[in-house]
Amino acid sequence: MTLKMAAVLIIIAIFGLGLVNCGFSPNWASLDSRPLPAWYDESKFGIFIHWGAFSVPSYGAPEAAFFWNLWRNHNKAIVDFAKANYPPNFTYADFASQFKAELFNPDEWAEIIEASGARYVVLTSKHHEGFINWGGKYSWNWNAVDTGPHRDLVGDLANSIRKKTKVHFGLYYSLFEWFHPLWLQDKANNFATRDFVTNKMMPEIHELINTFKPEVLWSDGDWEASWKYWNSTGFLAWLYNESPVKDYVVTNDRWGSDARCKHGGFYDCNDKYDPGVLQKHKWENCMTIDRGSWGYRRNSQLSDYLTMDEITQTLAETVSCGGNLLMNIGPTHDGRIMPIFEERLRQMGDWLKVNGEAIYASKPWIHQNDTVTKGVWYTSQKTVNGTAAYAIVLDWPKGDLFLGAPVPTTRTTVTMLGVAKPFKWLPGPKGGITIHIPPMSPYDMPCQWAWVFKLEYLAFH
Repeated sequence: MTLKMAAVLIIIAIFGLGLVNCGFSPNWASLDSRPLPAWYDESKFGIFIHWGAFSVPSYGAPEAAFFWNLWRNHNKAIVDFAKANYPPNFTYADFASQFKAELFNPDEWAEIIEASGARYVVLTSKHHEGFINWGGKYSWNWNAVDTGPHRDLVGDLANSIRKKTKVHFGLYYSLFEWFHPLWLQDKANNFATRDFVTNKMMPEIHELINTFKPEVLWSDGDWEASWKYWNSTGFLAWLYNESPVKDYVVTNDRWGSDARCKHGGFYDCNDKYDPGVLQKHKWENCMTIDRGSWGYRRNSQLSDYLTMDEITQTLAETVSCGGNLLMNIGPTHDGRIMPIFEERLRQMGDWLKVNGEAIYASKPWIHQNDTVTKGVWYTSQKTVNGTAAYAIVLDWPKGDLFLGAPVPTTRTTVTMLGVAKPFKWLPGPKGGITIHIPPMSPYDMPCQWAWVFKLEYLAFH
């Protein structure tokens, strides 16, 4: 055998074993064929953190930045607040020096996030006003190292998350910037020019990936221009083929006004997207604990915050329909996670310690919600006994619980997560199953919200 023939055989063997990755081409058909990294679907629950210079006024943040600079009556409450508390020549940029983050302790944040039961976290690296939370060279003097905190906030939190937890670290990045001259120039030219993308956005987002290696890249600020203007397919081809996170990074769908809910790793579609029915493509419900804001608000009331009943309901609805829940908190400008947010996060973690079996790595069942009883959502898991169905019951039953969706067999077993003893049951008169609920004291209850019944050996599994 000649050396040339041996080389040909080696090449054939390599291709036959699938050791050569031909990569993804910069077009949507190719990019959308990339399998979603399994860790993301299995995680089910993550924490979103909106934090930046917009946290200083803490009034309608972060969208208030737009109104601060324009001083127009788009939102009368914000404009009136600004005029009453700041001089007429005060601009949004003046908040940067006041964003000091002097009480920010990334180890404390990491402990709270891990205690929440979240499997991933997404921090705002840059919001629409353009201030970046690290010391990037493409935002000179408009970043957290050159002014304000004088520290690398992204890097500090990334290090604590990775050293002290098993939580996946991700970053939010706004493609556009409300006030950047190059963006305003391109917009005025009806996006026939691409100076902002070429000279600002693209080099900066590459810097972000290469420096911090996020496992989630949560893009936003895309909606005023098409994906062609953003060169989204070119960037994603680099991200999936050559970047240091190419094998495990997860992306969303906000890559252009004509890309949302059509292209990307998972779909966010719109804020607080919650379709209520099973989706064909992996999706995420990004939502807020504070009903009125993504950032911290000093003027919020207790009634503005979701209760744990509402949060567990949202989680059940989302996971049952194949989605992930990304729940947002807004820290203060000095770097504190306020008690109301910390309480909700720790309560969520306590609930997941009992009921995580029905959430993490679960799959949608043949029914998403019950066919008869309202307030019941289903998930499923493969077990050694086949497929177990989990009925997430939002309200404690008044008497026995009837479920119309499950079809029992003589072997069916019913347990409640967190309770050792099985529950008695009877087949329904026209199908379904009636679960006998014995009297239980508050001390015997496994949790305070949304109880989960595990059903095994059903007819359809």
